[in-house]
Amino acid sequence: MKGKFLTIEGVEGVGKSTNLESIKQILESEGINFVATREPGGTLIAEKIRALLLEHHQEKLCELSELLLVFAARAQHLEVVIKPALEAGTWVLCDRFTDATYAYQGGGRGLNFNTISELENLTQGTLRPDFTLILDLDPEIGLSRAKNRGELDRIELEKTDFFKKVRASYLDISKREPERCKVVDASRSIDAVSNDVTEYLMTFIREST
Repeated sequence: MKGKFLTIEGVEGVGKSTNLESIKQILESEGINFVATREPGGTLIAEKIRALLLEHHQEKLCELSELLLVFAARAQHLEVVIKPALEAGTWVLCDRFTDATYAYQGGGRGLNFNTISELENLTQGTLRPDFTLILDLDPEIGLSRAKNRGELDRIELEKTDFFKKVRASYLDISKREPERCKVVDASRSIDAVSNDVTEYLMTFIREST
């Protein structure tokens, strides 16, 4: 039996790292064999591409180059980590995936969604996440949290309007695919958010095993 593919999404500062740890603990307590990874990144080569995407450059990285780099990293990640794990029956927990590309490069950058879809089909074939948690938060609050973490990367330095478009794109995705995507209000306390994450995840696990 193939493993299940879980992803977690959201704008900067929504608390993905905290909730990823909670998800890992739940999967472990349920005896589910899994690998945790992230995008862009997840392999030696993909992590080098991640650095190109997030580092500050004197030369402007054009929108199309950014999109192609994202999918280049994803192709490597799929080939080296995600597909082998799923084929072996191992679950995959990924910090962001292609929903982030639609949200950031499509919604935020304004790139054509059809172009993203073509690259998605080329890179992934029919592979899509089985379950996605979208942590939702006002971008102004999220950016304030991100600034408190330390120096901002190239993407995090975008203006608030950019992240409002990203957030709107995530919510559009959740409306189109309500069975796969579960939205959690990340403006509340850590415990309240964790309770919702746990409930959604446990429901998915029960339906999948």
